[in-house]
Amino acid sequence: MKLVWLRNDLRLADNPALRHACAGDEPVAVLFIISPAQWRQHKMAPVRQRFMLAQVDELGRELAALGIQLHLLRVETFAEAPAALASLCREQGVTQLYANQAIEIDEQRRDHAVSAALAEQAVGCHWLNGCCVLPPGRVLTGSGEMFKVFTPFSRAWLKALDEEGFVIHRAPAPRGEPLPWQPLAERAWVDEALGELTADPRWPVGEAEARRRLNDFLEQAVLDYGETRDFPAIAGTSVLSPYLAAGIISPRQCVAALQQRLGYRPQSKAQPGFVWLNELIWREFYRHLLVLIPTLSMNRPFKPETAALPWSWDPDAFAAWCGGRTGYPIVDAAMRCLNATGWMHNRLRMIVASFLTKDLHIHWRLGEDYFMSRLIDGDLAANNGGWQWAAGTGADAAPYFRVFNPTTQGQRFDPQGEFIRTWVTELADIPAAYVHQPHDWLRLKGRQDYPAPMVDHAVARVRAIEMFRSLEK
Repeated sequence: MKLVWLRNDLRLADNPALRHACAGDEPVAVLFIISPAQWRQHKMAPVRQRFMLAQVDELGRELAALGIQLHLLRVETFAEAPAALASLCREQGVTQLYANQAIEIDEQRRDHAVSAALAEQAVGCHWLNGCCVLPPGRVLTGSGEMFKVFTPFSRAWLKALDEEGFVIHRAPAPRGEPLPWQPLAERAWVDEALGELTADPRWPVGEAEARRRLNDFLEQAVLDYGETRDFPAIAGTSVLSPYLAAGIISPRQCVAALQQRLGYRPQSKAQPGFVWLNELIWREFYRHLLVLIPTLSMNRPFKPETAALPWSWDPDAFAAWCGGRTGYPIVDAAMRCLNATGWMHNRLRMIVASFLTKDLHIHWRLGEDYFMSRLIDGDLAANNGGWQWAAGTGADAAPYFRVFNPTTQGQRFDPQGEFIRTWVTELADIPAAYVHQPHDWLRLKGRQDYPAPMVDHAVARVRAIEMFRSLEK
């Protein structure tokens, strides 16, 4: 028997591990491992856990209809996975294991241990690329090294894709009579391990839903994406990140659909559709970096010298930021949206990250962890890359003297305050002219229901610049 181990690749279509395992007539089964303690250690958000498990449930039904059984295993930590897999392989007569490669260091170590344990049973392990359009190690400099700077990586990525192309794997055909499937909600041990399993209705699961979102975005918004993507009150983004993070849709499917919609693959900013494609390339870049520099998975900065920065760990200031009580409306609206929905618009992620690190001077690691503990699309590579970019410690980071002004950012990207008034209910009735600097208006009304600004941005900006300049001495 062949066994396919699914992780963050919860789909039937364009799943290399599943496709290769289903080649031939040998019986195939699928496995998903639930690791509650490990997920907590990795700060995986409860909303993301529920989203993943809802997709596992959906996938279990779809596989059962194809005559393929989905096994569930519970192991508390990755350290238990090799023995549990070895035991399952013995019980089921597994001779070959197929899985798509993991890129995070803990997951890589787990997979190496699994390979070693199964080798003792003569079970062959096959690790394929299912997480990137081009696998880490494929996009190299002229001297044969992996890139550490985005722009040349982007050019080389586009060139390599033109040279190689890519294949979209079809979902497997039926392999036997339909099988029964017991929903996860009926399995007491799953509920006991993870609590309430009800998924958030704002985030329907399923490959059909992911494809619908992709197609709607490509038909309605991709051509204007460069102009609308920064405005959180506008539906100008694909909102596909949760589906990419869980692997319900693949980046290859996204690139293929974009090319089909346009009739070509855009190569430069001058061509419609390139701005969105470039975001997919950024996703690839951060994933390649995680493989190149394993210490990024260990809370270490991309730029080693920035480890000496005198970050603050002020718990009260951090709690105010987490709760959306900073006194800066765009920051507070973004954080309250995150806490309520498990998602945040990308422009807002940059604004709140800059505020935490450059206005409050709090260590980016705290923000990175908090995002992971709340985001439905929590992904180590993208989250770490984004936070280190904002903090000035990462690859292609903005110059340290470029500090976002939260007030002008709000004025520019939420000019009428629509997003702010949606999430900061204290300001729901404030005129647009005052929404980004509401405190004088509130005082005139005798109101004290919205906090004063935590810091003076101009003063905090100077302090942030001084922090980085001190590294040069």
